[in-house]
Amino acid sequence: MTETLFQLANLWIMPFWLLMIVLPHWSWTKRIMTTYWAIIPLAVAYALLVLPQVAGLLPALANPTLDSLAALLGNPQAAAVGWIHFLAFDLFVGRWIYLDSRERAISAWFVAPCLFFTLMLGPVGFLLYQLMRRIISAPQV
Repeated sequence: MTETLFQLANLWIMPFWLLMIVLPHWSWTKRIMTTYWAIIPLAVAYALLVLPQVAGLLPALANPTLDSLAALLGNPQAAAVGWIHFLAFDLFVGRWIYLDSRERAISAWFVAPCLFFTLMLGPVGFLLYQLMRRIISAPQV
């Protein structure tokens, strides 16, 4: 089941990223991305994988050390849980960037690299968007 959920999660996210990056002005893109349905299946997959293991995870998560987290993530089950967690939250942040940029009428040409970096490197894309947003909305002197 773990391998199947891992593969499905990887496939699931791609249409949403493509819509936001390639078709940002298409009416269906905004209609789809204003709902949470893109993220809910990832949350369900995450819950299916993590909840049966929660009793064993809580001690490591309550008082994490780098070594304990490295050991925890050192098996395919835990790596899949972590990866689906990344996919869900990166898509959530990408969705927020997309919706915020549409609301602020920021050019899709500027936003596309931010979305790409959010897909690939999560926080780097978020940081890039925050910097760009501050520059674009800075008062002109």
